Amino acid sequence: MIPQRLASLRTLMQARGIDLYMVTSADFHQSEYVGDHFKARAFITGFTGSAGTAVISMDGAWLWTDGRYFIQAAAQLEGTTVQLMKMGQEGVTTVDAFIEEKLQSGQTLGFDGRTVSASAGARYRKMAQDKGAAVESRYDLVGEIWEDRPALSAEPVFELDVKYAGQARAEKLNALRKAMDKDGANKLVLTSLDDIAWLLNIRGGDVAYNPVVLSYLMADKDGFTLYANRDCFPAQLVENLAADHVAIKPYNDIYADIQAVPAGETLMADCARTNFAIVDSIPDGVKLLDRENPTYLPKALKNPVEVENEKIAHIKDGVAVTRFIYWLKNNIGKQKITEMSAAAKMEEFRQMGEDYLGQSFAPIVSYGAHAAMCHYSPSEESDIEIEPHGFALADTGGQYYQGTTDITRTFAVGPLSYEQKHHYTLVLRGHLNLAAARFLYGCTGTALDYACRAPLWDEALDYNHGTGHGVGYLLNVHEGPNSFRFRIVPGNNAVFEEGMITSNEPGLYLEGQYGIRIENMIVCRKDVKNEYGQFMAFDNLTFVPYEPDAVLPEEMTARERALYNAYMEEVYQKISPYLPEEEKVWLRHETRAI
Repeated sequence: MIPQRLASLRTLMQARGIDLYMVTSADFHQSEYVGDHFKARAFITGFTGSAGTAVISMDGAWLWTDGRYFIQAAAQLEGTTVQLMKMGQEGVTTVDAFIEEKLQSGQTLGFDGRTVSASAGARYRKMAQDKGAAVESRYDLVGEIWEDRPALSAEPVFELDVKYAGQARAEKLNALRKAMDKDGANKLVLTSLDDIAWLLNIRGGDVAYNPVVLSYLMADKDGFTLYANRDCFPAQLVENLAADHVAIKPYNDIYADIQAVPAGETLMADCARTNFAIVDSIPDGVKLLDRENPTYLPKALKNPVEVENEKIAHIKDGVAVTRFIYWLKNNIGKQKITEMSAAAKMEEFRQMGEDYLGQSFAPIVSYGAHAAMCHYSPSEESDIEIEPHGFALADTGGQYYQGTTDITRTFAVGPLSYEQKHHYTLVLRGHLNLAAARFLYGCTGTALDYACRAPLWDEALDYNHGTGHGVGYLLNVHEGPNSFRFRIVPGNNAVFEEGMITSNEPGLYLEGQYGIRIENMIVCRKDVKNEYGQFMAFDNLTFVPYEPDAVLPEEMTARERALYNAYMEEVYQKISPYLPEEEKVWLRHETRAI
């Protein structure tokens, strides 16, 4: 099937004079997760993971993906003629370097300009020009051969009440205008879906797990234009938007309206997040002002209402996950429990909670060696039984009116070896130390990451992912610009500010054996201020017991034991009032002091 699709694609490439064609994983908004309509890379290669880039020539096809997906990609690409390129591995060139080497003078590199960021598109155009080659970004060639392509999502849109959002839409729009004025912009185009949803206090369901609305937004001195499917908006919401000077036009009209911007105007856009086709449509005589979206940082600074709501959401979520742990520990070995059935049971407990709207990402429930693949998600083909020994891991999350949750716990589902307990304790120590960090204002996650990795680094161990990511409010579970990582990633290394919510999730993964990860959400707040400056600290939002049967207290410092005991007591105090008596008794024992 894939070879036939590649042959059809090559026929179109030849007809359009395209020698190399690149297919990304993106939608038109540079989203991390995309709707089924946008899964062109999966269609043309057979690889269904969320991250990857394909390049097709007349005589070959290649797919780049990261370490999360090496095993999955190898299996799915078998027999397709698509060659796997393992990103970050020794001897494996990058996509850009590969294209630069492969593209010859007089040839043309093609891609759908709507699925490539403006900054990347400009980079490819310069690369091609330097080699005497060209770029063709007008054609969605995969779409032309995809006969049963799913339609664009058109899920209902709803308004997020200010009692949840904490700030009225009009206030946010006014702040956006001020940001434009400050930079001297007459117009602004916003294309990232979570930024638009946050700005307008609207939510939808056009991307799995992310309650966003397929849309673009243009702002100017006369008002705001939202490019979206109007049929998805209830009449009252249309009226409410109009009252705040937001008009709705058809989704694809954005391109014609960009082309109609008069000469002499200054248009602001974030070229890292806006697609190449939009920026390439800007007429000559219009000045492009490449600036970070003015919504990017404010969205990450959760206001007091959002923070208080998040506390409520995490208690609801904590009750569900705690009840799941009780169920798992009391049924393992007595009935058949698989990774998928455990994930379904977790969802069942969440659905019992008030204001639950759905999962915030595909559940990562894994047992044994599967947990060593840090982003493994069970499927019908890979599902295995959780046996009554070793570790099982569950990384799951929920969407509530009160916010977004993301939690990982590693469970002892039976006897553990000393090595397993030792490794769990190392991960736990780092997790506790980061949550308890006190630091001067001005620190970024680059500075703070060491607090978490130190116990592992002391033993020459590590984990190959960031320690933490920002989390949206009833939005994307992965959100910038705050993060914990020792490697600097542009746009995700912000100074920690009051109200930022970030995950704290160290891990350790032994290929073919087991994986360990412990994750809480923490919120940044101001701490003491003295002659040295403003100190900052974190508060836990997540309250679910750790795994007492995997802890070696003698390998922890006195401070770490105190932190553990204080947290476990807080879990009991916050969660036990919502549990049946039998589960409450169990939780009292589970949260015992060490």
